[in-house]
Amino acid sequence: MKNSVFSDYKVFAGNAHTELAEEITSIMGKPLGKATVTKFSDGEISVNLWETVRGVDVYIIQPTCGPVNDNLMELLIMMDSMKRASAGRINAVIPYYGYARQDRKAKARDPITAKLVANLLVAAGADRVLTMDLHANQIQGYFDIPVDHLVGIPIIAKYFKEKNLEDVCIVSPDHGSVTRARNMAEYFNCPIAIVDKRRPEPNKSEIMNIIGDIKGKNCIILDDMIDTAGTITNAANVIKEMGAKNVYAGATHGVLSGPALERIEASSICELALLNTVPVPEDKKLDKMTMLSVAPIFAEAMTRVFTNGSISKLFD
Repeated sequence: MKNSVFSDYKVFAGNAHTELAEEITSIMGKPLGKATVTKFSDGEISVNLWETVRGVDVYIIQPTCGPVNDNLMELLIMMDSMKRASAGRINAVIPYYGYARQDRKAKARDPITAKLVANLLVAAGADRVLTMDLHANQIQGYFDIPVDHLVGIPIIAKYFKEKNLEDVCIVSPDHGSVTRARNMAEYFNCPIAIVDKRRPEPNKSEIMNIIGDIKGKNCIILDDMIDTAGTITNAANVIKEMGAKNVYAGATHGVLSGPALERIEASSICELALLNTVPVPEDKKLDKMTMLSVAPIFAEAMTRVFTNGSISKLFD
């Protein structure tokens, strides 16, 4: 049986987002653990740990962003190697949880891949998961281990609050983001609006109607992720056409695949604030794009997990 208290902890990272991992460890005052994650000539992943982890808490920082399957396998293999090396508690730090959009059977014979990934993480040795802004909150219930679900809204809200915008309206780009928009609106004590849309096929959206008053207002569209950017740019263009003064946007996860950059650049969005849960290469950073760091909140959460402190108090 594992001890309830460990005397030390170590932080490791895969190849998915080393910049974020280094920022987190710098804040925590810890060096990044010595490990190499490479590939064999046939593409299989090889993990080598170059220091002992016996009896210590370990944190592995690895968002499962693109290439999703490689990054997920890196995380699983790293956890397996640490479990076999007699690590104490294994904490998977997953700022962006891939496959989260497949959280239910939308139609007959669909897989529930978000649950499959949860099973894989536990089977590989995870004792705890720290993540941020899951696409569907119920994914927390797919695990039989503790899941600390951090939220990015306070970071985005603080950034836009410092702009001292007047006549603010928080806009939900679809019905699924209404709760998120309401939470954001509490920081501004302002109304919300909802974009009523129909999605005729995957990765395409059609704007139907705006529920709420956006005329003459500084609108902030809020979503959990931006993938191909169709939803958020269509919403921005429509609310601008319907009389919004300025259109801002904020999202936790900047996946930015396919035509996302072109759509954002050509849209009515005057500024887009993204959190750095997913690495965004320099050549993808548009002039209208601002990156905000999640390193401080993850560093604090990881420290509190180790010291048995309260995670919920991070959001008081």
